[in-house]
Formats: sequence, structure tokens, C-alpha cells
Amino acid sequence: MKTICKEQCCQSGPKIACYRKLRSLPQEELAEQAGVSPAFIGHLEAPNISKALSLDTLFDIAAVLGVPPHKFLCF
Repeated sequence: MKTICKEQCCQSGPKIACYRKLRSLPQEELAEQAGVSPAFIGHLEAPNISKALSLDTLFDIAAVLGVPPHKFLCF
């Protein structure tokens, strides 16, 4: 993964965590509704782990959280 992409992916995870917590949604429930594993959400939200995120998955997560996808891509 390119360094710039790695840094931006690390910035998306905490935003996802923030919106998830605002909705009082456990990681497990977000994962189930978005069609990914709870471990994936955990790695995605962890500030020290670089996890690649496809646009399809980002759109799925955004839909579950009721947030426009671009909110996760504004750096």
C-alpha cells in the first residue's frame, strides 16, 4: 500500500469509530450489517493498524451508519 494511502486509511477508521459510537452501535452489529467480520471493523478502527478498505465496503459501512461516504474521505 502506498504511504499516502496508508495514512488516509488510518484517518478513516477513527471517523468510522466515532460515527458508530454516536449511534451506540457495537462493532459486532456494524460488522454484521455491513457484511464484514467484527475483526475487520476492529482492525479498521484501530489507530495503529493500517487496514485497506474498498469503496464497496466503505459505502456499506456508510449506509449502515447513515452517513454520506464522503465524510470518511475528507482528510
